[in-house]
Amino acid sequence: MDLKKQQFVKTIDQNKGTISSLCRVYYPHPEDQRDAFQDIVLQLWKSLETFRGESEISTWIYRVSLNTLLSKKRKEKKAVATEPMTSADRLWSAASVDDDAELLQLVLQALKDLDKAIVILYLEGYKNKEIARILHLSPSNVSTRLNRVKAALKAKFKTQQHALR
Repeated sequence: MDLKKQQFVKTIDQNKGTISSLCRVYYPHPEDQRDAFQDIVLQLWKSLETFRGESEISTWIYRVSLNTLLSKKRKEKKAVATEPMTSADRLWSAASVDDDAELLQLVLQALKDLDKAIVILYLEGYKNKEIARILHLSPSNVSTRLNRVKAALKAKFKTQQHALR
């Protein structure tokens, strides 16, 4: 294996946790997660020559991964008719969720794709300006979207708490 391939494999191995967690958020089924992971690795390989070193390699991998997932989801939405039960419906009907991590995964899966990307980056500790740069948005757009998501989730949880009483 040549040096370029070895370095690429090493870099993917160092960042596979991040890629895998993104795949889990966008795809609930393990088979779909594996497919998405492979799509991301392929896109990273194809795009490797475009990495200019202006940011950390991990930031670049995150950006390419998110863009690949968002593109994949858009293509799937065009190809498949909408389900009768939405992700949000499944989330709020899943009263048996007993793990905070599982609940967080369900909450994230219920979000729109761009909002999901913003929230994931926010939870990873990125600031609004960094999120805006990664997703090619304005910082005010990121802030507005985050506030709307927070408000919507608070309202949903409040409604759910009243329903359980």
